[in-house]
This record gives sequence, structure tokens and C-alpha cells, in this order.
Amino acid sequence: QVQLVESGGGLVQAGGSLRLSCAASGSISSINYMGWYRQAPGKQRDLVAGIFSGGITKYGDSVKGRVTISRDNAKNTVYLEMNRLKPEDTAVYYCNAELTTGWGTEKNYWGQGTQVNVSS
Repeated sequence: QVQLVESGGGLVQAGGSLRLSCAASGSISSINYMGWYRQAPGKQRDLVAGIFSGGITKYGDSVKGRVTISRDNAKNTVYLEMNRLKPEDTAVYYCNAELTTGWGTEKNYWGQGTQVNVSS
């Protein structure tokens, strides 16, 4: 019933910018947390950025100062603004949400991922 849909991935040149979006839909009572994670081939999945319901944010060490996470509560959507991109940012970016469903239960969801390629 609950679905996360990512968009905004693509190919950009090093030093460029990109904005990713993730929209949550379905039987949702409230969203406690939404975040972005990335995984390159042969690598583990790492935190990029996350934002909690109260507005507190966290960022991965490798992207601090280059990315900003924000949300639109009315649209159940989280955004990731990425600047000064580097080839090592190339990865599949996944949206994650921790939410309370319309049934009153806390659940964790993942999107299908969106590919980001940064050329040198």
C-alpha cells in the first residue's frame, strides 16, 4: 500500500549539480524519518543524508558541505540537492522512510533506486 518513488537521477559532469526527489504515497499516518542512501558496485550501502520529523538532519561524512536535504510535508516528499559533484558520487541512490501507516504500525520502506552518474 505504501510506495516510495524516486526521480531526478541521471548523468552530470563533475562539478555540476543535481536534485533528487522521493515521494511517499499510500496509507500513511505520519512520516517519522526520510533519508537518502547510495550504493556503488561492490560497495556497501551508505548514508547520504536524512531528515527527522522535527527537522533535525544528518549527513554522511563524504558529502558534508556538498548536499542539502529538505522536505515538503504537504506532499510527503523529500529532496536531495547535490552540488560540486565528483566522479566518486556515482552510485544508485535509494530513498528510505520510517513511517506510521494508516493501520497505526511503524514500518520501514525503500524505493527502487535512481542511478546517478558523474563523469570526469
